[in-house]
Amino acid sequence: MAEAAQAAEAVTKEEVSVRLALDTNRYTDLCRGDAAVVETVETADEVWLPFIVLGELRAGFEVGTQGPRNEAALRRFLMKPGVGILYGGEQTTHHYASVYRQLRKQGTPIPTNDMWIAALVLEHSLALYARDAHFDALPQLTRV
Repeated sequence: MAEAAQAAEAVTKEEVSVRLALDTNRYTDLCRGDAAVVETVETADEVWLPFIVLGELRAGFEVGTQGPRNEAALRRFLMKPGVGILYGGEQTTHHYASVYRQLRKQGTPIPTNDMWIAALVLEHSLALYARDAHFDALPQLTRV
């Protein structure tokens, strides 16, 4: 009986796919070689960078001293199997409006870019990998 339960648990664990959306700070941690972040990203089945994160990263590249090097690293990352860019669409705007309403009602505002990231994560049923505690104001987000 116990063996059957263990076998069922093992199958269930194997069937669960990890689909991550990286926030800007976690991409930065990845580039800096943070071991826990590297492991989490490398073991994920899918890794998505919301287009908002790309904008934030590239804005930083523009004002930093290592822009071309950082851009080259980003391009290499985006070419890896299982990595993609997450774009918004009309459905995203509905999720954004719901997030906005919820945060306003709770009195817990978060940065506008992060509301868009949350909307994309909810729309695509992803797990958000971010350090920002303000995402905790959205308990419906799956966090890593």
